[in-house]
Amino acid sequence: MAGLQGSGKSTWVAGHLAGTHVVVSKDHWPNARRREARQRRLVAELLAEGHSVVVDNTNPSVEERAPLIAAARAAGVPVRCVWVDTPLPTCLERNGARQGRARVPLVGLFATARRFAAPSVGEGFHRVDVVRP
Repeated sequence: MAGLQGSGKSTWVAGHLAGTHVVVSKDHWPNARRREARQRRLVAELLAEGHSVVVDNTNPSVEERAPLIAAARAAGVPVRCVWVDTPLPTCLERNGARQGRARVPLVGLFATARRFAAPSVGEGFHRVDVVRP
């Protein structure tokens, strides 16, 4: 998955992949140290066991997506990116409606938007599907 906070990634996953894929998200471990390393290890383990995996995070940059692509390639499985391409004003509105820890600080959302690079097959994805609200 790729998209800004509040774009609808988790909703899309719940409606399309939750029944067939193991959902991995750093949001599942909000207080854990080394969440990135934990995610990489878990994804590699699940793929090695033959599970279909969806990584439900923002994954905004080529550099952040590269280890996930590499893990899929190492496991010999095709890797698809679903980019939930929701306009920033919509993400801001949705984020504003969130309560408590679910609400992302605005600085975080704007920082992700600045870093965001549209995913492409040139990165190593077998395909990139774009979902727009």
